[in-house]
Amino acid sequence: MPRPAERGPPVRLFTEEELARYSGEEEDQPIYLAVKGVVFDVTSGKEFYGRGAPYNALAGKDSSRGVAKMSLDPADLTHDISGLTAKELEALDDIFSKVYKAKYPIVGYTARRILNEDGSPNLDFKPEDQPHFDIKDEF
Repeated sequence: MPRPAERGPPVRLFTEEELARYSGEEEDQPIYLAVKGVVFDVTSGKEFYGRGAPYNALAGKDSSRGVAKMSLDPADLTHDISGLTAKELEALDDIFSKVYKAKYPIVGYTARRILNEDGSPNLDFKPEDQPHFDIKDEF
């Protein structure tokens, strides 16, 4: 009888406060960061994202703007990508796909990606990045 496929941790929704707990400051916690509202487990890249590491400023938050601008300026460490140039948006998509999606497991989404500020559903949300979805899981 074939064995079921290995499944990672369940994909979940993170508030900003919850995501901040996974900033790499605690040795026994995984390190998470979000790009474009998708939360990645970057613990395997601890030398880049752990405490005191070069990109630790990106950990524990959605830093989409900083990733797009290749900036660690605290003002850029935000989910807000409004006002970015076409080149910066292209860089964001490229890094999202070729670095984060290619190297790190997806563990969830930011609440902001799925819900609008008023709590209504974000109609632009598409679960295409959710790694464990299978319609059979719904039944």
